[in-house]
Amino acid sequence: MNAAEKGRSIQVDMFGDDMMARRAETTTPFNKRIRDLIETYCFGEVWGDETLTKRERSLLVMAILATLGRTPQLRLHIGAGITNGCTAEEIREVMAQVAIYAGIPAGVEGTEIAEGVIKG
Repeated sequence: MNAAEKGRSIQVDMFGDDMMARRAETTTPFNKRIRDLIETYCFGEVWGDETLTKRERSLLVMAILATLGRTPQLRLHIGAGITNGCTAEEIREVMAQVAIYAGIPAGVEGTEIAEGVIKG
């Protein structure tokens, strides 16, 4: 399996068939390049490396996205993190860590987003 195939498989596992079908339907000549890079390098190469577990990677990505204020991606990755085995308690503690190291507003917003995703 090449990196793109591996990346696609990981994305299906994390985000589900429906999201991947919507992604395929909305791929255009303009956005195809970035989507191919994400599939091959982000998911195929980085997420596909087994040094860290998917659960550990999810916790790291949540912290990074909360720190950067990337709300839509944070929502998406909190849901994927739950799929990857992250618990509500672990997610809460990630947001506490974000609050201390990246600032209270980032931690508060991350906590609010996480609570909304966790409660459904």
